[in-house]
Amino acid sequence: MSPFAIKAIQLLMSLSLLIVLHELGHFIPARLFKTRVEKFFLFFDVNFALFKKKIGDTVYGIGWLPLGGYVKIAGMIDESMDKEQMKQPPQPWEFRSKPAWQRLIIMLGGVTVNLVLGFLIYMMILFVWGKDTLTHTEVPLGLEPTPVAQSIGFEEGDKILSVDGSKLDNVLDVNRYLFLRNPETVAVEHANGKKEIISIPNDFGKQMFESGEIQAFFPLIAPIIDSVTPNMAAEQAGIKANDRIISLNNQPIDHWKQLTEKIKEAEQPIALVVARNYQLDTLEVTPNAEGKIGVYKLYSGIETTHVDLGISKSIVEGFSYGYWTLYDYISQFKYIFTKKGASQVGGFGAIGNLFPSTWDWRGFWSSTALISIMLAFMNVLPIPALDGGHVMFLVYEIVTGRKPHDKVLEYAQVIGFFLILGLVLFANGNDVYRYLFGS
Repeated sequence: MSPFAIKAIQLLMSLSLLIVLHELGHFIPARLFKTRVEKFFLFFDVNFALFKKKIGDTVYGIGWLPLGGYVKIAGMIDESMDKEQMKQPPQPWEFRSKPAWQRLIIMLGGVTVNLVLGFLIYMMILFVWGKDTLTHTEVPLGLEPTPVAQSIGFEEGDKILSVDGSKLDNVLDVNRYLFLRNPETVAVEHANGKKEIISIPNDFGKQMFESGEIQAFFPLIAPIIDSVTPNMAAEQAGIKANDRIISLNNQPIDHWKQLTEKIKEAEQPIALVVARNYQLDTLEVTPNAEGKIGVYKLYSGIETTHVDLGISKSIVEGFSYGYWTLYDYISQFKYIFTKKGASQVGGFGAIGNLFPSTWDWRGFWSSTALISIMLAFMNVLPIPALDGGHVMFLVYEIVTGRKPHDKVLEYAQVIGFFLILGLVLFANGNDVYRYLFGS
């Protein structure tokens, strides 16, 4: 099965699960408050449904348009725009007849389910699969900072000791902290052994975004050859897989970045000293016009440590992971309102790419948890036609004691629908553009 098909199946499974549970979040409190639910649909049934069956007062079904799902609650102005029903006198089983606090709970039910589900999945993942840690001692050559990170004092070979006084489970998480969490300080050990606490500017995340350096650090990789390209200079010179580059033109080579830089700078041909089977050999290599010799690096020297977690630890760490996932998502949301950020908004293609290209249950559940939290946040935004839009009007009613006129709600619903439609078209248009032009 192709990677595209595997991702598509995972996306469909994930969204189906999340949509059904989200709508149950509205359905259950509605029934508890004796409010009639006329329809419960997975996907939209525009003109016709793939399946439907009426049980009691509710028609359950599956639509043909996989853009979401819905519950149609009696006496509520929603995407169905059932104006005829709203012209009739209110009935005791209708949404509009219920107290505002009950209507608020019904509208918040879907968001609540998505949020809680995301947290629970993260807890389950940690309990079933544990976690992988990567301390600074497990990155023996340290990290390579990008130019924007170097501008505030980070150096090549730095080892991250702590962020705001706390050690990281994975030192590469420093990228996420710097970009989204506004830390004040990062403690490092430089390659010369000197330790330093570096102060982080308040706008450093913005600097990273504007420079395009979303990842401020990359691990330095040992100069070990993974493979060579056929018929290029490295193969012709006798370089083989697992060779370790010791020096170039008598200059020591400590890591891969150093090797690539010196190849481009050196006069041709170059003399490489390689270690193979505990012996040294000197090979003469002539790079091509692009400064390449045809070798690929071996990602060696960096190994994570697996840690199994008990149920209590999984709950605590899963909650923390879910909280910071939500925090990070909200933090990066502000970049959407910039020209560069808007160009990176994605639709179903981008969401599908969250899933692994080979079947992996851990990857599936991890992506599902992330999407669930994303849906919770997006749905609670105060945009008419979303749950957050209904919540906005209900909060207004509770605070002022005055219910908005039905016409206001109708117009707001229409405006919100077109806003969402425009956003969906824009996001999926970005996916198409990136697919066609690779940017």
